[in-house]
Amino acid sequence: MTLQLQDLLGERRAAGEAYFEREADRTARLCHRLAERFARGGRLIALGAGAAARSDARHVAVEFVHPVIVGKRALPALAVTETLERSLTLLARPDDIVFAFEPGRGEVAAALAAAAERGCLTVGWGFDGEWGFPAASEDPLVDQEIVETHYHVLWELVHVFFDHRGLLEGRSPRRVHDSGASSFLYPFLGEQQDDLDAVLSDVRASVLLKAEEIADLREQTLRDGHAELVAAAATVRASLEQGGTVLALGNGGSATDAMDLVADLREPPPALAARGWSPRAAIDLSDDTPIITAVANDIGSEAIFARQVIAYGRPGDVLVALSTSGNSLSVLAALRQARRDGLRTVAFVGYDGGRVVAEQLADHVLITRSEHIPRIQEAQASAYHGLRELIEIGPHVRSVSNDVPHFQSTGGRN
Repeated sequence: MTLQLQDLLGERRAAGEAYFEREADRTARLCHRLAERFARGGRLIALGAGAAARSDARHVAVEFVHPVIVGKRALPALAVTETLERSLTLLARPDDIVFAFEPGRGEVAAALAAAAERGCLTVGWGFDGEWGFPAASEDPLVDQEIVETHYHVLWELVHVFFDHRGLLEGRSPRRVHDSGASSFLYPFLGEQQDDLDAVLSDVRASVLLKAEEIADLREQTLRDGHAELVAAAATVRASLEQGGTVLALGNGGSATDAMDLVADLREPPPALAARGWSPRAAIDLSDDTPIITAVANDIGSEAIFARQVIAYGRPGDVLVALSTSGNSLSVLAALRQARRDGLRTVAFVGYDGGRVVAEQLADHVLITRSEHIPRIQEAQASAYHGLRELIEIGPHVRSVSNDVPHFQSTGGRN
């Protein structure tokens, strides 16, 4: 059977459109509820127990604490990925918010119940409930991509309600709204809105706009980078079959994407393991905090990944680098070191590819042509999930009409 590019794109667009059309109204209302909790001093606690779920929990925390949109406030958030119920019992306060990933897991469900008993606002992906959001797709990789978009949208649009203080409990009204330099994020918002229903309607429209934006960007990334993705998968697969290891890295949100890629390699989701997907050797260079802080403290932050490439990399291994800008010094240094040490290199980059492209630092490069960091990360997730799938099915490229390459599957996907 054949797996064409449209298979990667079609399911993602259809699932995303259906999901956000169904959930746009609740998403807008949830943004309002989140803003009220934050305004009262609440914090966000993100729970994840499984390997991929832990990456989402950490991704949520870094986005809320370290906002990438100029002028937007940092919001208190932390990830809890071990001893979940006990940690919730110790940490959670009544005004807090709890996000849960894979809430069907017993330990996550127990922690979520404990949070609700304490009066926390509980939100979860993959379960039914007041703020539960059912799975968007039966394919766990597609579902994870849509979930990532959803929590990015929640993070982006919760800020709308801080600009409408009169709509939050316990806050004094301010009748004029001006979103300033970040107005491009909220194109439907006028300057004289103080009616909750009107603002909710505008936020709902913005949710749908963002869903359409990411669908288009995924298509651009996968169409433009199709041949590179197939070639990168062949490189990675050959390395793994010869006993090699994938080393993955990134900074901030991209670090959590590296974590997700390594999780998908080492521990395929059960639905995909049932199709015959094999565990693969992979190391997350963003994971070991003591090593990263030691190198940053004693040598400099530019060397945090390069030193690990020296320690763990062997000729024939593959380094996968994720960067929204293509300019992160620590990423550039790691790619240079990998090339010196005989590793093959794959890079997922945003904007115009930055210095990674300009200096030709990677063997295979996929560019997501956007300057909006959350959307770049979401499109990159589709790209590295596509890479993961192609590693399993065994990519082969042949020319068809007008020289458009496609995937020839040797099995592994129904």
